[in-house]
Amino acid sequence: MPDYTLEHAHGGLVAGVDEVGRGPLAGPVVAAAVMFSSGMPDVLAERLDDSKKLKPATRQQLYDILLQTPDILIGVGAASVTEIERHNILRASWIAMQRAVARLPRRPELVLVDGNAAPRFGCPAQCVVGGDAISLSISAASVVAKVVRDRLMTRLSRRWPTYGWERNAGYGTAIHRAALEVDGVSPHHRLAFGTVRRIVQASVPRFSPPSAEQPSC
Repeated sequence: MPDYTLEHAHGGLVAGVDEVGRGPLAGPVVAAAVMFSSGMPDVLAERLDDSKKLKPATRQQLYDILLQTPDILIGVGAASVTEIERHNILRASWIAMQRAVARLPRRPELVLVDGNAAPRFGCPAQCVVGGDAISLSISAASVVAKVVRDRLMTRLSRRWPTYGWERNAGYGTAIHRAALEVDGVSPHHRLAFGTVRRIVQASVPRFSPPSAEQPSC
């Protein structure tokens, strides 16, 4: 379980940052920054974990607590599909992280980033590999980012229902891939991703030239 060791070691305002949505075939990448200005509430310390390990109902409960607790500061940022295609998914993830930190109500003294590399935030940053299972601030950020992105994909699915985004959040499930083969891409698909490109290309019938026996025009 994650704990508050890294935050306590610094002693100042520490923000945890995490992103969600690097792997899906569609939708933006979303990042969140979370900072506990008055320490970690016990109710969260006992229940927070890597968002991928939590059931959806538990994630939602923790998200509500995070948003409703006054001393918890939250910033959310995203990078669009256009930005993903322009910069690549890693750079777009960094852009989303930078926007999340910039939207915190107070400037952190240190940013803890899940992963082995980080963008510039205008303040010191520390990379923590597997951070969402180590740092409570990062795990809180992973919960916020996951809930925000899932909700966004659910809203998008109302206009583009065949892809099943309300269930798969844009990941390449069998339903999503089948819809790509039949319906093609939407404006929210990541065309730069080879998986999307291969599925769409494979679904287009190849042109067959007329045989030698057939008269030509």
